[in-house]
Amino acid sequence: MKILRYILLLLLILVIGFSIYIAVQPNSFEVTRTKTIKAPQAVVYNNIIDFKNWEAWNSWVEENPETKVMLPELTKGIGGSYSWEDEDGIGTMKTLATTPNSSITQEMQFADFPTNDVTWNLQPNDDGTTEVTWTISGKDLPFGFKAFATVMGGMEKQIGPHYERGLTMLDSVLQDEMKVYSINVEGVTQHSGGYYLYNTTSCKFSEFEKNMKEMLPKVGAYAMTHNVTMAGPPFILYHKWDEENDAVIFSCCVPTNSKMVSNEPGILTGQLASFRTVKTVLKGNYDNLKEAWETTMKYIADNNLEMIEAGPMLETYITDPMSEPNPAKWITEIYVAVK
Repeated sequence: MKILRYILLLLLILVIGFSIYIAVQPNSFEVTRTKTIKAPQAVVYNNIIDFKNWEAWNSWVEENPETKVMLPELTKGIGGSYSWEDEDGIGTMKTLATTPNSSITQEMQFADFPTNDVTWNLQPNDDGTTEVTWTISGKDLPFGFKAFATVMGGMEKQIGPHYERGLTMLDSVLQDEMKVYSINVEGVTQHSGGYYLYNTTSCKFSEFEKNMKEMLPKVGAYAMTHNVTMAGPPFILYHKWDEENDAVIFSCCVPTNSKMVSNEPGILTGQLASFRTVKTVLKGNYDNLKEAWETTMKYIADNNLEMIEAGPMLETYITDPMSEPNPAKWITEIYVAVK
């Protein structure tokens, strides 16, 4: 019995000592992780702001696939939420405030523990990537919460690795989504033609993209500063495409409602007559344009169609990348004149 009393006394001392240790632990915590995501700021924001996207990069779900994720009717924006249930209990997450494309403030409640603040900060980089900082914090922590956190190794150990993995998965998911594209040859149709403003040049293929990015804004700027109403999206008109001799001649064009007289050197006016054409629609990044053109040419050959020598070949940019940052949603139309 004497030994039993010593054991009980020792246990009591240990319990008291542990209780004192827990009591003196900080009454708050913060865990934060930052990663450069290879996607534009708006693309990252649009994914995070909608909880229906979270399961694809949720490392807790990856670790425990048995986790039950429940989505309400409203998952996006302020008031959007979701909940989950696993062997440890039920949790909820709700969006409280946002600054579009820049920051998101959320609240997390798990089991009977106090609510925690979750914040996202998105900073754009000059190279088109985004610096994403994901933070969770809590304050006025009760004794039970501190005891649980201590036994589990601390919040940094419990949450930090999951945040790191989640950001890595988010990066991978976004990159895969931005690579999605489709090419659809719509067949033979009629292009209406029309008037347009343009500038033109010839260059090597390696210089094409650089020249196009410099030339097209100049035509658009001329139209805007001279109050010219644009009749549609801008397009490239190819005059010569000679891969064998590494030469391309093209014009950067902005369609207009009527014939315009330009008073600026280098900005010219032109007109396309209506023409019979094979139309192809690319939905996706411009990186896929080469395949789209090859698909168009194959369609022409397979259907025994004949291109018009020196006839129009157009590349029309339906989507403005400045308005739609996700390249998977860019739409480009290709027109090749046929007899």
